[in-house]
Amino acid sequence: MSIDHRVSCSTITLRHLPLREALTAISEAGFTEIDLGALPGVCDHVPYVLDHAAVSEVSRIVTLSGLSVRSINADVGDLNVPLDDRATVARAEHVDRLIDLCVAVGSRALVLPNGRQQHDPVEGLESDLELVARELAAIDAKARGRGIELWVEAPHWFRLVYDLDRTAALLDLLPPTVGVVCDVSHITASGSTPRAFLARFGRRTRHVHIRDAEPGYIHHSVGQGVVDFPDLVSALHDISYDGVMALELETRDTADAERAHEAQRVATYLSGLLSVNADLRQQLDSTAAVERSAAVTTIVSEGVAAGSTVSSEL
Repeated sequence: MSIDHRVSCSTITLRHLPLREALTAISEAGFTEIDLGALPGVCDHVPYVLDHAAVSEVSRIVTLSGLSVRSINADVGDLNVPLDDRATVARAEHVDRLIDLCVAVGSRALVLPNGRQQHDPVEGLESDLELVARELAAIDAKARGRGIELWVEAPHWFRLVYDLDRTAALLDLLPPTVGVVCDVSHITASGSTPRAFLARFGRRTRHVHIRDAEPGYIHHSVGQGVVDFPDLVSALHDISYDGVMALELETRDTADAERAHEAQRVATYLSGLLSVNADLRQQLDSTAAVERSAAVTTIVSEGVAAGSTVSSEL
């Protein structure tokens, strides 16, 4: 089975490889689209010290790969930590270069986290969320000025906004133009489910990250955790989601040499689920149509019969 176009691969999956080699492996596995990892200490395919020369080099490598880019998954520092003037200027320059890179590679969106890697706030939850929202809103305005969307990854199990309630509180403070990423591993680690997330935030969901997990742990290979992937596909259909599921297989139970093969396996599995779900929905729609037609026929027949009875009585 070929990989469905609605399944893509993040370069984070092959973070152990240099960017050019990772892109080659992703393409050879049958993918046509990527998320580009730019997370210091997690995936260094985009240098954290990002100057104009680095933007040009990364965009050149990506363009030569022939792969399209859905998003750049980046980090610009702890958004709930107040900055001095110098750090503020440095962050603004970093954001500008990331947006430059988005434009250069044709990325639809820039993805950012929701605060520092700690559940406890710096000053207080309300004030921390307000600071995160101000930072993200300013970045969103910049990005939209260049034709780029901003998506926030929330919840994120290791960060300030780690569960669905804090996600709701943050989204309430953000402009409606800021989308949210449904990362099924972080949602599951927080003790919830993708379906519960989509029921609350489906209208703002712009992207989906795929990895298996269990409460409190996010690094399982697909099939080794408790995420209900068939129900995920069904729930996405229920909200008329028309985006992509990106494999972000930052797992601890797969050898580096097997990661490309594992990505291909998971993509084939998800493609099968998408196909089965589409077939099932079509059958249900057809059955419902037949039942509606039969009901209309019955009503009409009963109406004709009733009319005939009245006429004969007259």
